[in-house]
Amino acid sequence: MPLPHVLLSAAVSLDGYLDDTGPERLLLSGPADFDRVDEVRARADAILVGAGTIRADNPRLLVNSAERRAARVAAGKAEYPLKVAVSGGGELDPAARFWHTGGEKVLLTTDDGARRARELGIGADVVALGPELDWHAALEYLHDRRGVRRLMVEGGGTVHSQLLQRELADELQLVLAPLLVGDPAAPRLFGPGAYQRGRLALVGTRRIEDVVLMRYRPTAPGTGERVAPADRYWLEVACELAGLCPPSQTAFSVGAVVVAADGSELARGYSREGGDPVVHAEEAALAKTDPSDARLAGATVYSSLEPCARRASRPAPCARLILDAGVRRVVTAWREPDTFVAGADGSGVLAAQGATVVVMPEYEEAAKAPNRHLER
Repeated sequence: MPLPHVLLSAAVSLDGYLDDTGPERLLLSGPADFDRVDEVRARADAILVGAGTIRADNPRLLVNSAERRAARVAAGKAEYPLKVAVSGGGELDPAARFWHTGGEKVLLTTDDGARRARELGIGADVVALGPELDWHAALEYLHDRRGVRRLMVEGGGTVHSQLLQRELADELQLVLAPLLVGDPAAPRLFGPGAYQRGRLALVGTRRIEDVVLMRYRPTAPGTGERVAPADRYWLEVACELAGLCPPSQTAFSVGAVVVAADGSELARGYSREGGDPVVHAEEAALAKTDPSDARLAGATVYSSLEPCARRASRPAPCARLILDAGVRRVVTAWREPDTFVAGADGSGVLAAQGATVVVMPEYEEAAKAPNRHLER
C-alpha cells in the first residue's frame, strides 16, 4: 500500500544531543533556520510528534508565516497542516498548547490509550490502531483516511529512531549546531537498536547562519515484494535519468539504476546513452557492471519502464539481460504499453524465471513525462 513521504526533521548538537537537561529548551539554531522549518511545515500535509515531545516542549507546531498560510489556502489546502500526536498510553495533558492552536488534530494511539485519552478530554480526533502501536498502520491511516502525502516528523528521538528502524522514513533533514552538550542524561536524536542496512545518501547541504542543514535519503533496497523507502529514492533517480535521453519517435526514454543490497550504486544508464541510437537503459547500466561481481545476485534493478521482453534492435531483450546478470529483483514505475511491441510483458518473463517485479504506479507520471511526445 502507498504510504506518505516521511520526512524526519531535527536539530542536534555536534555530539548528537537534541537538548540539554536544563529547565529551558536548548535553542540549537536561529531565526533563519526557524523560518526554513516554517517553510517545510507549510509544504507538509501533516506534522507529527510523539507524546514525549508534547510533554517536554509543549509545542504549538504552527505555520507562522501568514503568507505561507495564505498560499496553502489559495492552493485549496487547509490553512494549517493536520497536527498528529502519537502516544501508546494516551496519557497527555489536555491543556497542552498542541490541542488548542492551529487546525485539525488527531491522536494515534492504542485501544487502551484511546480510552484514557477520551476520559481525559483530549481535544483531537482519537484513533485507536489496535492493542499495540503499529507505525505501518499509523502511516496507512494517514495516507488512506486523511489524504496525507507528505508527513513532517518533528520528534522526538524515540519516534525518529523507531521510524528509521522500521524502514519507514524517506528523508532525514538534520541541522548540525556548533554546540557540545556532553550530558549523558540529555536526550539524543537516535537510540540503540537495529537500523536499516547501508549508508544514507547525502542529497543536499546548506549553510544557514552558523548551522549546517544536511539532507539524507536511505539507499538500501527492500527485499522481495517489500517496498522500502530506498526503493522510492532509487526509482526517482531512474525517472530523472529518463529525462536525459535524446528524444526518439521510435523508442521510449527510460532510465535505470543497478543497486546492491547494501545500497551501493553499481551502475546507471539511460536509453540512447553515449550516442548509441538503440541501447536500452537497463542494457546501458548492466554493461557498466562486472559480470563476476557477486553483489549482482542480491541487487535490484530500478527502471522507469518495465524491462522489455522482445526487441528488434538487439538479440537479447532487457529482461533476459537482467536474468543473465543474476539479478532477481526489479522495481519499475510503468508497465510497457503496446506503442511499439504488442503484448509486451517483461514482468512475466522475469517472474517466470524466479525474479520479483515490484510496480510502483505512483511514479508512472514521472516515468511518462519524457515520453509525452509519443502520445501525439
